[in-house]
Amino acid sequence: MDDPDTTGTENRTLSAGRLGSYYQLLRGNPNYRRFWLSGVISQAGDWFNYIAIFVLLTRLTGSGEAVSWYLIAKFIPTTVLGPAAGVVADRFHRKTILLCCDLSRVLVVLGYLLVQDADQVYLIFLLALLQESLWSFWHPARQAALPDICSKDELSIANGLSGASWSIMLALGAAAGGFVAAIFGWQTAILIDSLTFVVSASIMMTVVISGTVKRKKLPFSLARVTGIHDLVEGFRYVRKHSDVGALLIVKSGWAMSGGILVLLTVFGEQVFSEGGRGGMSGVLYSMRGLGAAVGPILAWRIFGDGLQPMRRAIGLSFFISSLAYLLFSQSPNIVLAALCVFVGHVGGSIQWVFSTTLLHRLVDHRYRGRVFAAEMGLLTLVLSFSTWLTGIALDKGFDPRVIVIFLALLFLLPGSTWLWYLSRYTPQGKE
Repeated sequence: MDDPDTTGTENRTLSAGRLGSYYQLLRGNPNYRRFWLSGVISQAGDWFNYIAIFVLLTRLTGSGEAVSWYLIAKFIPTTVLGPAAGVVADRFHRKTILLCCDLSRVLVVLGYLLVQDADQVYLIFLLALLQESLWSFWHPARQAALPDICSKDELSIANGLSGASWSIMLALGAAAGGFVAAIFGWQTAILIDSLTFVVSASIMMTVVISGTVKRKKLPFSLARVTGIHDLVEGFRYVRKHSDVGALLIVKSGWAMSGGILVLLTVFGEQVFSEGGRGGMSGVLYSMRGLGAAVGPILAWRIFGDGLQPMRRAIGLSFFISSLAYLLFSQSPNIVLAALCVFVGHVGGSIQWVFSTTLLHRLVDHRYRGRVFAAEMGLLTLVLSFSTWLTGIALDKGFDPRVIVIFLALLFLLPGSTWLWYLSRYTPQGKE
């Protein structure tokens, strides 16, 4: 496959396990720096939105199932629209897709301000569907564009930085979002989120991303016009490259226990509430973000950033998450619970960032959009079922601590399956 362009980069040795390499990337590749900054600003606002909606749903309904349905509403579009989003990302200019999605989300996010009482909760679910539908097109376009902005040697650093910055924005955004929602009201958090999309789009306009892949002119057919031909072509590519197919389901393996994200809210707002007053979910989400920021850098330092070491680290990450959440289930207070969440998402971020980096290295640029859209579609499908079942279990009266134990043990299934796969894996071609 073709090597990506090295737009605006300096020829210097980079190591994903060395903190200085992240500064070198930002300094030496200004085009990536703008691309990265655009995403960071958008992510910060998103977490203001997330916590604000959690607070709003809890106040209006007091139902764990309502939170689950909100999360499901955010997951479903990626599953349904994933195939189309992948085709769009590989067929049209990726920068145009990113700009259109950012600007459209400004209006959608402002729609949350229309919700005034419990009878209008349905609007939250509808707006979440619309917001995530736009994100479903934004995400594969952004992932597919990254190797066109960074050199092959910079990809591990860029993915580590993207993962760390996402995590830090989660930590800061969740904490700040909870604070702002409590002091100034959830409406203020929504206004801040809408503004971040405007700023993100303004910065993205200055980023240079190469155009779409040049295609041979082919005879007209309904399959090509509708994108079915492109989908079939993508399936054939994945079937031919079994290593890519295996990496596609790594994140879905973690998502089997994704109901834990609902339980972070339940523990923060109910289990660890003081005097009947919650507000601790922001703390748990912040520790989730901090753990996710540390995980990949620490793992790269221990294992290295070769393809095989990253594959081995993915297997270990599932067992880290399992142990951490087993301990979380027995935590007597918010301090110990927060520490367990930190460790659990050290593991979670390793499998997320490493599987993404491996896909960036292995997937041909002509298929990136479809591959990343398929990966995210599978992830959200599994995550939807996990959160739905978790919400049902909560509303049927199951102890949240018992549910966490079950989900923590479930991590062992994909972890063991991945280790079994590695024991039989033979590298395809030269790695």
